[in-house]
Amino acid sequence: MSNNATIQPSAAPSSSDEGGKLNDRHIAMIALGGVVGAGLFIGSSAAIAAAGPAILLTYIATGLLVVIVMRMLGEMLLARPGIGTFVDCIRVAHGNGAGFVSGWLYWMFWVVTIGTEAIGGAILLQEWLPLPIWILAPALIVAVNLINLAAVDLFGECEFWLSLIKVAALVAFCAVSLLSLIHFIGPHADIAANLTSGGGPLPHGFGAVLAAVPTVLFSMMGSESATVAAAESENAQSNLARVTRTIGARITLFYLLSAALILCLVPWTSIHPGYSPFVTVMHSIGIPGATLIMQIVVFSAILSCLNSSIYITSRTVRGLAEQGDAPNSFAVLSSRQVPQRAVTFSSLIGLVVAFCSILSPGLIFAFLLGSTGAVILLIYGLLVSSHRIFRKADPTNPAFTLPFGSALNIGTITGVGIVIATMFAEPTQRSTILASLLSVAAFSALYVIRRPKSIASKRTT
Repeated sequence: MSNNATIQPSAAPSSSDEGGKLNDRHIAMIALGGVVGAGLFIGSSAAIAAAGPAILLTYIATGLLVVIVMRMLGEMLLARPGIGTFVDCIRVAHGNGAGFVSGWLYWMFWVVTIGTEAIGGAILLQEWLPLPIWILAPALIVAVNLINLAAVDLFGECEFWLSLIKVAALVAFCAVSLLSLIHFIGPHADIAANLTSGGGPLPHGFGAVLAAVPTVLFSMMGSESATVAAAESENAQSNLARVTRTIGARITLFYLLSAALILCLVPWTSIHPGYSPFVTVMHSIGIPGATLIMQIVVFSAILSCLNSSIYITSRTVRGLAEQGDAPNSFAVLSSRQVPQRAVTFSSLIGLVVAFCSILSPGLIFAFLLGSTGAVILLIYGLLVSSHRIFRKADPTNPAFTLPFGSALNIGTITGVGIVIATMFAEPTQRSTILASLLSVAAFSALYVIRRPKSIASKRTT
């Protein structure tokens, strides 16, 4: 491992802290709901339209990538219990520079998500509350910010119920769709025609399968949020192990099953980007009030994503502050063990992103979206290579139980490289990968400029 990166373990709140901790019930539902967001309920339409029935291959490949990376992350955190977060894993393996860049890139990804989800929520809310977007979007951010400022167990309780709504809706959708599939309710769907019409199973070729990976991966983001939350739970070690080892079942249930049911019940050519395929299916079955039901579910998913985004960004920037990569004030905890300045800072930047969407959607906001589009692929690549370094440095550690570890390391990194190369080759996605690389270069330059000052500051204190 890199010998120039030292980690100061985060001071974990004690169980007697006034602010409390996340309990097993919170973690279980956060883990379930973390992979279910508006990206599944609405964003899946763009993926299906781009790849057709072959999108199932994309879901399998992307799900496998997430499963492997989460398993590797879990092993690293269990092997070094005091290490903190996945950013610290990267820091130990690759050095302080990699920790700085990956931490701020990850923070940027989620802070842009705060802005985009606030705008999406405001657009939905506007149908029920006729106020301008520029009022509703900040109001949503402020409301969720107050939840995160209060106490971590309040965040967990809100996330529990929001996740419960999402999961219950998805389970109900799958149940109703299966009943329709066996001709118990609704009209009889022509499954063979739905899967083969419009160009067959691979209507746009295998390249479309790879090109859809970033879109699908973006919708699956949130898998790792459960590991961040597990670190603040009452049974951190056991929760970490359970969360990272059950992610595969959750992805299979939520993404593969729901996508397969959608493709079986309606022609994939009837699915249009931006319009929920779940609504399309429910209309075809004859479910009354399908649009309103999905609006409520999607709004719950947006609130959940906002809640989690502010939580993740605040903990990420707090971790950076503890390593000298952000102002020290962001590491300060309130009496309820909440990094309130980190929460407020992240919420304010998310608010700026939301206003960029309103004032400059085609320039500044488009660049912000593009600059985070491939960030998670780069971070996943660093995590996999970190796991390889960890495992080589401590091969007898019982935490490393992943079979074919070395082969999976190489295969996963190769897979990430293929997806990035495909994005370069696709004219519609080339700007995204270039903007993401520009973000990497910018934070790398910032590290070179800022780090000597940070080191000097530490030496004088």
